Amino acid sequence: MSKEPDEGPVDGRMPHEPSGRLPQPAVGRLSLYFRELHRLNDGGTSHTSSRELGQLVDVSPAVVRRDLSAMGTIGRRGVGYEVVKLIDAIGQLLGSGVQWRVVLVGVGSLGDALLRYRGFERLGFRLTDAFDSDPAKWGRQVGGVLVSDASVMAGRLMETRPELAILAVPADQAPQVAAVLVGAGVSGILNFAPTMLKLPGTTAVVNVDLASELQRLAFSVQNSAR
Repeated sequence: MSKEPDEGPVDGRMPHEPSGRLPQPAVGRLSLYFRELHRLNDGGTSHTSSRELGQLVDVSPAVVRRDLSAMGTIGRRGVGYEVVKLIDAIGQLLGSGVQWRVVLVGVGSLGDALLRYRGFERLGFRLTDAFDSDPAKWGRQVGGVLVSDASVMAGRLMETRPELAILAVPADQAPQVAAVLVGAGVSGILNFAPTMLKLPGTTAVVNVDLASELQRLAFSVQNSAR
């Protein structure tokens, strides 16, 4: 690990004091730092630098330092950032310092894979329930999560009160399912259905269109080859 003389206090704020509302690109980068910091910690690395983090997520050291300034004074000049403390600071800022209850709706190929993914819990997300309209899937355990009849979803959610939901249903079903989730008090939805969800009130939505992402990737490959 290279030590940099420019690590250390960014301003006079105390650790974990947010510097206003973070822009979405910065939130995305902080999530990537969080992932890589866990990998560094697993490998026994105690300290890191903005240069090393930047190389890991393909951004400049200056961008890393600017992003981390949202947490105030967390580095030491000439030493860098303590990995464990930085994990804790980013986790608190992103809300991963607490356990978020998450439900998944739609246990097709994508939903099945998401239920089996072991990385959620480490980042503070606990999948508690899964729902599907296919009777063949009811009563199954996928990744340790019970799959239930979608028709009982509203009542179940009123009991368990999850904060977040993952939507992996066909596009034509997404608005109706999302309305049920909002009615049950779900605060945020990660939408994998190939349609843009626009919901009333304070429910947050992140729309993830995998086909569109593949198109972006194909465009990048095509243009980089020229």
